Order: sequence, then structure tokens, then C-alpha cells
Amino acid sequence: MLFRRRPDRLRRPLAVTAAAALAVVATALPLSTPAVAADPAATGDTSVTVNASAGLGTVSSTALGANTAIWDSSMNDPEVTALYKAAGIGALRYPGGSYSDNYHWVDNTAPGGYVAPGTGFDAFMGTVQASGAQPILIANYGSGTAQEAADWVRYANITKGYGAKYWEIGNEIYGNGVYGNGWENDTHADRTPDQYAREVKAYATAMKAVDPTVRIGAVLTMPGNWPDGIVAAGDTADWNHTVLAAVAHDIDFVSVHWYPNAGDGDQSLAAVQQLPGELREVRNLVNQYAGADSASIGIAMTEVNSNSGSGPFTSRPNGLFAAEAMSTALENGVFSVDWWDTHNGAGAITTVGGETDYGDMGMLSNGSCTGGVCEPAVNTPFAPYYGIKALGALSDPGDSMVASGTSGSEVSSHAVLRADGDLSVLLLNKSSTAPHTVDLRYLGFTPSSAAPSVQRWAPGDDGLVDATGTATSSSATLAPYSITVLTIHPQPGTGSTAATVGTPGAPRTTSVGAGTVTLGWPAAAGPVDKYEVYEQLGTTVQLLSTATGTSATLHNLPPGTRHTVNVLARDQAGRLSRPSVPLTFTTGTPNDSTCTVSYQVTAGWGNGFVAGVVVSNLGPADINGWTLDFDWPSTGQSVGSWWNASVTGSGQHVRVTNGEYNARLAPNGGTSADFGFVGGNNGANPSPTVFRLNGTVCRTIT
Repeated sequence: MLFRRRPDRLRRPLAVTAAAALAVVATALPLSTPAVAADPAATGDTSVTVNASAGLGTVSSTALGANTAIWDSSMNDPEVTALYKAAGIGALRYPGGSYSDNYHWVDNTAPGGYVAPGTGFDAFMGTVQASGAQPILIANYGSGTAQEAADWVRYANITKGYGAKYWEIGNEIYGNGVYGNGWENDTHADRTPDQYAREVKAYATAMKAVDPTVRIGAVLTMPGNWPDGIVAAGDTADWNHTVLAAVAHDIDFVSVHWYPNAGDGDQSLAAVQQLPGELREVRNLVNQYAGADSASIGIAMTEVNSNSGSGPFTSRPNGLFAAEAMSTALENGVFSVDWWDTHNGAGAITTVGGETDYGDMGMLSNGSCTGGVCEPAVNTPFAPYYGIKALGALSDPGDSMVASGTSGSEVSSHAVLRADGDLSVLLLNKSSTAPHTVDLRYLGFTPSSAAPSVQRWAPGDDGLVDATGTATSSSATLAPYSITVLTIHPQPGTGSTAATVGTPGAPRTTSVGAGTVTLGWPAAAGPVDKYEVYEQLGTTVQLLSTATGTSATLHNLPPGTRHTVNVLARDQAGRLSRPSVPLTFTTGTPNDSTCTVSYQVTAGWGNGFVAGVVVSNLGPADINGWTLDFDWPSTGQSVGSWWNASVTGSGQHVRVTNGEYNARLAPNGGTSADFGFVGGNNGANPSPTVFRLNGTVCRTIT
């Protein structure tokens, strides 16, 4: 049936990216709560460090989500509602992917596609309310109008009082054929990103005229994924730059989808390491075009699965992928990440690790068959459901995500500081064959001697089970392909709950220079003695500044470097509060430099690009012969071929030497040298931030 299964997309496997090291001239100081000392008797093969004072953000009520679809006759089953609640799913997206762009809510029809009985909007909202979730609704862009969307808002929020807050304008509209591959319904004569942007503005105006509280979302492509970087014939920029340049001040969130399309479960798990860089590029784009409004614009990952076509979906590796990808997205600024989807349908039947994989993208069985092989009973949970349920066990809305890290590549960790002061840690063993024993260490948190509670999903377990007694606060053994959630109590009288001050508000930059940045933040409640600004360096932190008021200036920061900081309040007894939400910023380059470099990406095709560079000498002395050095922000970036210069590279470092005819750079901007190259990118393609001409840091123009 039309749209019953999602078509294959022009997405490609993603390579693994490592975070760039940050060099900061500051004195590293410990927090007042000491780390647990290393245990000389520890025998684990992997160490896990959790820093409860390095905040990654607050868990939203919509953090965990799922897609629903009007062709799904089981979408409103009472059993589904109970399963949503048990997993902590707080957002339900409707009416279902590509169906959204030919769906008319008033009569529950989707011309050309099948609509199951009992899947209308009111029935869906009954499930939303019964499960305690919030809806994420997709207004029909493909064959609808702004007036139709406004009428839907009126019915939902004025007539029925549903309070539906989040509204996307269309689904994957960039898949309307404008870039050569089309699966998304779009009946507009003009299918360009310019037209989409014009319509988004019209939809937002009409919908907010009915209910000013609704939040409007625009569709973006995920950086580094098709069709990111592609400029269609007649357009002046790619999809993301065109849309955001026009609507950045009219929207409240952006919506991206992520399908790494890896060949197997291990590749999917490895691909998750690409997500932080890609989501950072989404935020950079929003910052670029929204300016001061950027802080109020959220990022939603409204579809995610390991593959967008055919593949192993219901077996254990995809359950691990669900937990790893969704938690990573949330830690990197996403307020809702929504699994594709609740029910879908059987596909190719394979065997993965001794388990039958039904090739079904749903988290729950719909009882369908492929050939003579049938799925289990309708609403039987598949592996992704248990991965999501483990995240529901890890945190509740309002909890603080905090930094954690591991010493081994086969174990990953995610941690949450709970509102009651407990610390929950998710440990994921990505090895299909090897168990791992981990030694847990803490910064900014002192565990009590009580045994932690343990939730576990391991081979042989009947879902997520209570395994309390199988781990301590300092050690846990992880079965192959398993997820373990520990909840550890703090030692009485320690931790942020013992402090007499609240958490500082979200910090913001008020000025950014080449080496100096000034921050401000809302005051914390209670008798604050002082505020302290800490930079995150993996799982450690270093003190950058202290202040008695609600602002601080950070000095001696290298130009063009990225930093993530938290603000903590210290009470008069010396105890620290919870960390504020994080702030990430990049320092500038010197305005008074004797050289400038303009770096522009002039073409792209998802996994490759063309860049042009112009170098100018603003100094008083003639330059005859030059080198230009820069570093790629991502390990997935590279130079393939070049012109008007010679290019060499080592790792992420690139050195460019003048060509035969552009060696001379006249003083005072008299002449410039230009060169270019064809590059490749596996994942995001951020622009370099710092260029050095014969060793001098130039002012960067992008």
C-alpha cells in the first residue's frame, strides 16, 4: 500500500568522528565534592567516569517519543497506551511520516493511501491523553494550505482544548524531487526551498493568529546526509541555508531525521558517534541565521532508526542502537527524539545473533507475515522498545543529564542526576560476544554505601528486569549486547540536594572576542556566596572564572576555539549547586590581524563539497611565498584535489603552499591569492575556524 513501508533513501553509512581537543589557558581546579579514589583492588577491564557537575542539559517531558501512523489499525489499542507509559514515552508524532503531506485532518483522509478505521485525530488524542504524552503534529504542506493548518489548530486547541503545542510544517519536503530523488508528496508548482520557506512563514502566521502559544517547526536536512550541501538548478543555496535565512525569526524549532543506513548492528552503533558533530552543525546554522533568537529555537529529531529501507530492525542490536542514538541526541541539545515507528510491518526475515529478525521498523509487532514466517502477537515489544524503556528507567523529565565516559570502545555510558539527588547511569555493552566488567568512578558525587537499584536488559531476560543485587556503586558486570541502568544514592549530607542554593539559569554570551568572552546568567535562588564557571573537558572540568554577581568574563581563550561551560552556585557553607544547562560558544578571530581568509563552500553533494579560499595580506610588508595552515573540525573531512596551490594533510591538519603564480601578496590588501579544492565529508562538514598565514592568525571571513 502507498507509503506502507518507507522507501530507500540516498543516505549513506556514516564514519566515526572523535571530538576535537580543546586548549584553554586556565588553571584546572577540582570541584568541592571529591572524586572517588581509585580502588587498588579493582579488576574491571573498563573504567567509567561520571561527572555530576558537568551538565549536558535538562530532560524534557517530550524527550522520548514515537511516531504513529493513520494506516496502523492498532495505534490506539489500550495495550499500546500502557506500553507507552511503561517506557516513559512523552511525545507521539502524528499522522505518520510521508502520509502527513497528503493527509486532511477534518475527514481523516489521505488520497492515494490507506487509512485504517479508528485512527482519526480525536482517537489519536485519546491515546495521547491516556498515555500522558504530548502530540507532535505535522501540518499538511504537500497538498494542504495554511488555512487548513490554522483550522486544525482552532479545532485542536480552541474547540477541543487539547493544548497541542508542537506543529511541524510538512515532513521530508526536501524529498519532493527538487534534488532528483522524490518520495514526498508536494503539489506546489514551485518545489524549491524558497517556496517552502515562504509557505512556512504563511503557515506560522495563520496558525499563531489562532493560538499564539503553538510552536512551529521547519524541516531541515541533517548535516552530512543527503541532500545537505546540494544546490539545485536555479537556486542560490542548499535547502538548510535557504530555509533558515528566510524563516529563522518565524519558527520555534527545527526538525531533522537521522537514518545512518549502516549495514549491520555494529556499524549502526559506531555511526552514533557521528551525531554530536551533526547536531552541533544544526545548532550552528540556527545560531548563524537566528542570532539572538537562537536560544528560543529547539531541535527535534522527529524520526530515527538504524535504516530507512530494509534491514535488521527487531533484534537486539537495534535495541542497543535505540538507546545509544536517542540518549546521544538528547545529550546534544535535542528536546524530543522520536522512534520510527510504533507499528510498521514485517519485511525481510533474517537471523541475527540467534534471534529471528522480522525486518519490521516498528517497536511493537503488528502481527504481519513475510512468506510463511509471521511476527508474534500484535503489540509484542521488539528490541527497540526495550532500548527506549531503558532510557525511561534512566531519567524523568526535569532530571539533569551529566557527562560520563568510558575507557573502552565496546562500553558506552550515559548518566543523569535526578531531582532527588540520586545518580542514574546507563551502561551499554556493544560487544556481541564479550562480557565486560566496569569500575565506576565519580566526580562531583559521593555514593552511599547502599546497594544501587539495577534494571537490566540482557540476553535471556524477559524484557527490562529488576536485577538489584547484581552490581555495586563501584562495579558492574555487563553481559554481551546488554543495557544496565544503575541508580545510586548519594552519601547523606552530600551532593547538590544538600546545598542551600538553587541552580543558576541558562548562561548566554553577551560578547565574544578572539580571546575574551563575557557571559551572563539568571541568578540562582537562595543565599549564594559566589558563582563558578567551569569548562567541560570530557569527564573532567576546569574552573575558568568566579563571580559574586551574575556575569563573568573569561580571558586567555585561544582564537577560533569551541568551549562548553556550566555555571554552578556555591552556598555560604561551600556546597555546590547543580550545574546550569550548558553553553557552547566559539571564540572569534582577531579583527586587527594583518591578514584575512575567506572560506566559502561553493557546492556540495552530501558526502563531498567544493570550497574556495581567498587569502589577503593587510600588513605593511610585502609577502613573497606563503603557507596557510588550518585544522578540520571533524575527522570525517578531507581534501581530495586542489588548484592554484599545493595541499598536504596529516590527520585533521592541512597545510596549503602558494601556487606558481600567486606567491606574492602585496601589502595593505593590494593583492589576494585564491585557491580551491574538492573535499570529502563523512558526516557534518563544518567550516574551519582558524587560519594561520605564515604563522599569523588571520581574521576569518565565512
